[in-house]
Amino acid sequence: MSDQLLGDGPRDRLVTVARTALGDSLRSATYFTHNDYEQIYLRSDLERDADLMAFIGAEWQDYNVTQGAYSNSELGEYQFTIRAFDNGYLVRITRSDRGVFVTTDGITMQDFRSAAESVDDILGDLAGESRQ
Repeated sequence: MSDQLLGDGPRDRLVTVARTALGDSLRSATYFTHNDYEQIYLRSDLERDADLMAFIGAEWQDYNVTQGAYSNSELGEYQFTIRAFDNGYLVRITRSDRGVFVTTDGITMQDFRSAAESVDDILGDLAGESRQ
């Protein structure tokens, strides 16, 4: 785990858009690449004990599988993934070489979409690319 994978500007932008979209429901936010990660936000009532590297390995594996499996689907282009758990949700927004996952308490589908679109815009800026 890198202490500072992102610069202050991108880190602050990611946290701000996640907090704006998800409010107090936001539990955590983690920026990751294929080789490293940085937890950029953790709500104060939560412990810093999650095995984030295991989460990231699972998210990259799933992303790689789903990219091929759904590439010519009538559903359209992949946007984001939502995973539901007993105590909240994990939302993964991924580009080819970087991603962010946020964990939340219960929120609406529109909240998920708003957060994912905002985070994806920043990931595109970081990669120097935009979604078509």
